[in-house]
Amino acid sequence: MRIVSIRDVVSPIRSQIANAYIDFSQMTASVVAVETDVMVEGKPVIGYGFNSNGRYAQKGLLAERFIPRLRDAKPETLVDGDGLLDPARCWAAMMANEKPGGHGERSVAVGVVDMALWDAVAKAKRVPLWKLLSDRYNGGNHDATAWVYAAGGYYYPGKDLSALQDEMRHYLDLGYSCVKMKVGGVPLAEDLARIEAVLKIVGDGSRLAVDVNGRFDLTTAIDFGRAIAGYGLRWYEEPVDPLDYLAHAALATEYAGPLATGENLFSMQDARNLVRHGGLRPDRDVLQYDPALSYGLVEYLRTLDMLKAHGWSPRRCVPHGGHQFALNIAVGLQCGGNESYPQVFAPFGGFADDCPVKDSRVALPDAPGIGFERKAALWAVMKEV
Repeated sequence: MRIVSIRDVVSPIRSQIANAYIDFSQMTASVVAVETDVMVEGKPVIGYGFNSNGRYAQKGLLAERFIPRLRDAKPETLVDGDGLLDPARCWAAMMANEKPGGHGERSVAVGVVDMALWDAVAKAKRVPLWKLLSDRYNGGNHDATAWVYAAGGYYYPGKDLSALQDEMRHYLDLGYSCVKMKVGGVPLAEDLARIEAVLKIVGDGSRLAVDVNGRFDLTTAIDFGRAIAGYGLRWYEEPVDPLDYLAHAALATEYAGPLATGENLFSMQDARNLVRHGGLRPDRDVLQYDPALSYGLVEYLRTLDMLKAHGWSPRRCVPHGGHQFALNIAVGLQCGGNESYPQVFAPFGGFADDCPVKDSRVALPDAPGIGFERKAALWAVMKEV
């Protein structure tokens, strides 16, 4: 199995929504297609990948470093014993001559290509990615469905409490029983009113998570935590800067409820520093490392191994990103679930069109690869690459 070509485009995912830290008016994503020489039903096997929302397209890094390294590598160095592309060997080729550390933007570029490689390998084997992962890394075990929650509740011009409630009702109507909303972008009293308005719709604090996107300093995070403690929320997400592990540890001594973080950590080493020094509690807290942003599944497998060595169950991992790649990983490796964006970041958010959400759980199609072709709006973008 050899790589014939690698193509990439930049796709806009602009929106007027905002969280407590950024708006998405200029947001873009990279979309990559890896064409191989394997033919199935008279057509070449092509794997596809893209980066999660919140990080911009990586066209420069892809074109200048990572695609050329993969393209120029000797084909025999990129395959496994069965002659199929080996994502780990491809990863090593892409990361050749890269110094350790600095896991910022290059981890996103590598993650995009890594996703496409796994899609191609699973298609070549004619199995869904979740099954490939289950068989290779999880003793054949997998989940029949994955727990998912609807992420939304963004700040939007003119969006009042009634509109926020309507949004959450829509998610419940789509089959979600747990939702997430943004906080930290307005004064405390206003955010508390927003939270209480949503609680009137979802009915119970365990069905609502809140996300600060790293906006607070420690004092503000503690004050906010005290204000919401009585709600019994599903979790309190990224309350402080994602790299301030000491602040996380201090907050964990003050806030007894579940904390969630990790979506803005982009390597196994950073993930390890969080569990070593962040004071997080493996009996309740949630780790949200996003494989599409953190060097891909090859690195995510290393991260899961590290977590097990530190006493964390994969069930505490609920990847950020809301995409089918992470959903396959969650099912095949039996993680705790997956984020979902049923209303924003189209067409990249959400899952296959023929896999509805029921009571916040979703099954995956029994289709080769990641299953992008089963999501019509996304496939319309990908097939043009």
